[in-house]
Amino acid sequence: MNLEDIAPGVRGRVTRIMSPSGESADMRGQLEDIGFLPGEQVEVLRKGFLGLGPILVRIGSSTFALRESEARLVEVEVL
Repeated sequence: MNLEDIAPGVRGRVTRIMSPSGESADMRGQLEDIGFLPGEQVEVLRKGFLGLGPILVRIGSSTFALRESEARLVEVEVL
């Protein structure tokens, strides 16, 4: 399951960051740089209108808005 699949209010634990192909190949490194690392707890706070658009997530004490394509790269297990 990935971050895009989790409903708001649900907490999970990052299991891995997948590597995208093509232009956004450095996205994995960027996600890891801001704290999306295996073992970290993450919570989906809010999703865009009708479940589309940015996904607001909290990891540690930081809050980020991720694109759906970025959220798809973060595999999680629900806690």
